[in-house]
Amino acid sequence: MELNGIRYHVEQYGEGEPLLLLHGFTGSADTWRPLLRSWGDFRLIAVDLIGHGRTEAPKSVERYQMKQAAADLAALLDALRIEKANVLGYSMGGRLALSFAIWYPHRLRRLVLESSSPGLKTEAERRARQEADEALAQMIERNGVRAFVDYWEQLPLFATQKKLPKPVQDAIRRERLRHTERGLANSLRGMGTGVQPSWWDRLGEVKVPVLLLCGEYDEKFCRIAADMHERLPNSELVCVQKVGHAIHVEQPGIFAKIVSELIKRG
Repeated sequence: MELNGIRYHVEQYGEGEPLLLLHGFTGSADTWRPLLRSWGDFRLIAVDLIGHGRTEAPKSVERYQMKQAAADLAALLDALRIEKANVLGYSMGGRLALSFAIWYPHRLRRLVLESSSPGLKTEAERRARQEADEALAQMIERNGVRAFVDYWEQLPLFATQKKLPKPVQDAIRRERLRHTERGLANSLRGMGTGVQPSWWDRLGEVKVPVLLLCGEYDEKFCRIAADMHERLPNSELVCVQKVGHAIHVEQPGIFAKIVSELIKRG
């Protein structure tokens, strides 16, 4: 599907309340496959975000910016003739989902943010993160995707995933390895945490129901979620026990149930 001049890979399943699914960095629509059966009552729209999976990875870094990516989501809803959708975003996808909520509030029913943030609070933090992401982008371009994935899988953020069954770990690795150097590097440069707008002072504008999900072992993102919960006027915070950053991967059944209950609540 072409959205604002970019070829996007989009998958649809089922009928009912629309639920738009936005994966994290190095992910794709495939990350949601284990949950599809649990969400059989919904119209699921799973997207490979720009620079990821089977979606185009353009040369221009500017094309990856949050505002452009959010405009692509609005174009997607237009193409599918969906006026309002429930939007679920994980990590990077959560930052995009929140950005979409700020820029296109009239297109949302509910918002689910899994292990995500509104960006960084200070200019100093943003500059430091931009420098770190640029170094990582250069490493990807220099050493290739496989070497980067080897590095990425060793980050403490994903330590709890080493306890998953080997077939699950292998599937995650295959998904990560399908990316391109250009797509991942430009994603860091264009929509990384350091370059996106900081939404901390605008969280009060988000009036739709918001579900904040974090994993017990992911202490940093649980602190961020608690801070967001204080600022969002219509939010609920759930800390899922005995999991880390990727709740939907480590406990897909529990995750699917929590999200279903929010949407069906009406």
